[in-house]
Order: sequence, then structure tokens, then C-alpha cells
Amino acid sequence: MGLDRCTDSWRAIRFVLILFFSAFWVFPVFAAREKDSRSNKECVTHYDKNKDYFPEPLQIEYAENFQVTYHKHYKVVKVAAPWKTGGETFEYVLVQCGAPTPKGFANAQFVSVPAQSMVVLSTTYFTFMEQLNLLDRLIGIANFQQVNSSSVLELIEQKKVVEVGRNVDLNLEFILQLNPDIIMTYGTGNPYRDGYAPLLKFGIRVGVFAEYMESTPLARAEWLKFMALFFNRETEANEVFQEITTQYHATVRLAQNVTKKPTVFTGASREGTWYMPGGQSYVAAFLQDAGAQYLWSDDSHRGSLALDFEAVLKKASDADYWLNPGLWKTLQDGLADDSRYQFFSAFHKKNVYNNNALLNPYGGNDYWERGVANPHLVLADLIKIFHPHLLPDHQLIWYRHLQ
Repeated sequence: MGLDRCTDSWRAIRFVLILFFSAFWVFPVFAAREKDSRSNKECVTHYDKNKDYFPEPLQIEYAENFQVTYHKHYKVVKVAAPWKTGGETFEYVLVQCGAPTPKGFANAQFVSVPAQSMVVLSTTYFTFMEQLNLLDRLIGIANFQQVNSSSVLELIEQKKVVEVGRNVDLNLEFILQLNPDIIMTYGTGNPYRDGYAPLLKFGIRVGVFAEYMESTPLARAEWLKFMALFFNRETEANEVFQEITTQYHATVRLAQNVTKKPTVFTGASREGTWYMPGGQSYVAAFLQDAGAQYLWSDDSHRGSLALDFEAVLKKASDADYWLNPGLWKTLQDGLADDSRYQFFSAFHKKNVYNNNALLNPYGGNDYWERGVANPHLVLADLIKIFHPHLLPDHQLIWYRHLQ
């Protein structure tokens, strides 16, 4: 009981300190948001029940884990399979600002759109914001040290966004002060890691992304449309994504008729387990589109396979290329982890590439920030590795050749 009282006292003191110090930091954000709310010219002033307030709906082509249905003044969005263990779904009713709230939808979150402010808890969504011209709506992010985006770094420097933490370190008191219209995050199904549940408990609206559950690169990139729904940016989202798909398919065609497809495997052993992407994963799709032969392509899983070192060595010892071995920056880093890596032919021939060429000073990896939203550029990197003659002028963006 003494420990509980001590903890409660510290929480009270911490909250008072946050209120005091944040007055100097949060005020610019509050002031900007209040101004935006007053000047929201997109709100309905004279509601017309016969008018279609969303005349240019989204066209979802590849993503399987979210869907939207349009009604005249509101749209219903559903997120299915937000994490691997499945089960829970999320429903949102996005109501045009100034229009009446529809009845029913007992388990849904109601959000007035277009939203005027948001907090984002993953760097993956920064590029979506940039593609949709939504950076002016950003008021909070999880961790300053993980940021690579020059645009977001500029907002941090100008003190237009604040740091709110994430998962178990989520600063709920701070977020309650910010009072964002929506928080963009993800879920894993682990209550000890996920931050969405306590946010919902306090009445904060949370948009749960599930792009990492998609099985193709284009399906993952199409989640920019999920963000667009909360800001009535359907037109922009359709246009941006159409350009991405056009460039992706054009890049695929470069490697479509290669006569020799090099064999490839990925990852590395961690604490005795080697997590290998399944044959129906987005990684497998990337490698196939890049004109490579993924050694686990005949597997039927979308997620990762938990393998032991010996099983991988048996199947991949003679593979031509090895990709994405974790945190390595040199081959010596691999040997320091496990000397048995030298028995792979790709390691011996120095055909190892890692997707960590762009790291900020704190280790934030730009691949996970911009790569999801730019699959055509990731694909260009892969083709440059496997078939350099097809893209002679392309310089690797996220991949580095380990020596």
C-alpha cells in the first residue's frame, strides 16, 4: 500500500510539473489549433440532406485490411485484422463537419471531418502526411530522435509539435492537454505494448493502422488513403497513389523478362530464432517483382516463419544474395554476432545488402519512414542489386553493400 501511495503521489506531482512546463511549449500548438478550428471553412453551414458531401470517393485497389462505405454526409470505415492474432476490428463514422451525427453504430468512434489536428505515433506515417499536404495538422509525435523527415524536423525546431511517447511510455496527461482530433497509431495485440486502449479509455479518438499486415508493397502504400479519409483528402490520395502504382508497375516491367533470377534469403538469427518472411509476405512480393528467386517463395504464410539457424543454413547456404540482416553495418558485425554466418556463400562472396543506409544520429532508419510509402523506389533499389544493368543510373537509396 505504501508503494501504491508513493506511486500515486509521484503521478500527481508529475502531472503538475507537466502542466507547468508545458505552458511554455504547448501554447504555440494550442494557439495554432484554435486558429485552424475558427477558420475551418470546410464545415457545413447550411446542411442539405440531399447533397453528397463526398463527391469523389476513394478507390481501394490493393489493401485488404480496411474498407470504406460512403453515405451522403458521413462515411463508415472499418479496419479488419489489425494485428497477427486477429479478432478485434475497429469502426469509424466520419461525419462531415456541421452535418448531423447518424444514429446507431454503438461500437464505432465518431470523428468530425476534416480533422484539424493529429498526433502520429509512428514515423511510417510521416510520408503519408507529406503526400497529402497534411503537415500543418501535425501537433505531436512519439519520439523526436527517430525522425528523419526534414519537414518534421523543421516543425520540431519551430516548436510546432511536441513529443508524447508511445506504448508503455505514452504521456496520457500531455495528450489530454493537446486534445487532438485524431491519433494515428498501430496495434500489435499485446496489451503491454499497445497504446490505443488507454487512449480510447480517456475518450481520445484513435485511428489504428494495419498496413504492416498487408501482403504486397502496393497494398501497404495504399494505407495513405486510410489517413486521407479523416481529412477529406480523397482526391489527393487517389492521384498520389495512381502515380505510385504507375511507377511501380513500370519498374516491375524492367525485370519481368530476366533470364537469370538470383536466389535470395533475408534476416538473421536473433536469440536462437531466425524470422524468415513467409512466401505470401510483402517481402516475397518485392523479391519476385525485382526478378529474384526467394528461397521461401513456396511457403503459404503472410507473416514470418520462426526457424532455427541450421534450417536456414541447410536451405540458403548456396544462395546468391542475403538481404536485411538486422543492424549490421559491416560483415564484421555479423561475425561478431555469430561466426557461423561465414558458412553462407552470399556472406563469403560479400553479396550482403542491408536496408540501413540512411540512419539519423540516433539510429532512426529512414527505410521504415519513407520506404512503405514509396514501394517503387524500394523496388528500384532491389533491381539495382540483382540486375544493375537494368538501372545503370540508379543510386541505391536505402540499401548499403556490406563489406
